[in-house]
Amino acid sequence: MERLFLVHVLFTMCWAVPQDLSGKMFTFPKESDSDHVGLIPKGENYPSVTVCLRYFTDVKRAFSIFSMATPTSTNDFLLFKESNGDMELQVRYVGNTFTGLPDEQNMWMALCGSWDSVTGLSQVWINGKPSARKIGYTAGSVLNGKPIIILGQDQDSYGGHFDKGQSFIGQLTDVHMWNYVLSPCEIQRFTSDLNFTPGNVLNWRSLEYTINGHVVLENKQTPCQE
Repeated sequence: MERLFLVHVLFTMCWAVPQDLSGKMFTFPKESDSDHVGLIPKGENYPSVTVCLRYFTDVKRAFSIFSMATPTSTNDFLLFKESNGDMELQVRYVGNTFTGLPDEQNMWMALCGSWDSVTGLSQVWINGKPSARKIGYTAGSVLNGKPIIILGQDQDSYGGHFDKGQSFIGQLTDVHMWNYVLSPCEIQRFTSDLNFTPGNVLNWRSLEYTINGHVVLENKQTPCQE
């Protein structure tokens, strides 16, 4: 029994060693109230935030894409897709809904969301198209507290209390997070998969993570070059 426990601990620790996930994706193959990926960020105090990633799904109901919670706020930074195709960005429970942005099934969608502590403004970009800028959490604030970041589920408590009706089904890749607001030029470079400055809080090319439940890390599917 002790040997089995040791093997399990070592296996879990192995996942938490930074890895270059270039060319990889997390596949969430089914609806679940437990399957998720935990991401281990750098730092605990974020004066501003930008999160960029790519997702692929055929789900038409509402689902969580990126969920960051702290001990004082389960929705410290949340990217959430509504059933009508609108994108919601919440910062410390202050949410904005962004409409009229690209919304396609069975296509890779490049998503970036940001909150600027200087102005208090939030914004999302999808496939290089910017949303209107809207007032978010209080200007001059800092997102602080030990963060728990989860892909695949919406945290309704600090690190848990998942609802399978809000779970993500599909693929996620190229997850980056910065403690500042990216310029429009940098967001366009991320969208076009060009050279860009990787995240200084989460970096897909040097990512610490844990897989919980039925989530598969696999190679990205790319079309054959003729």
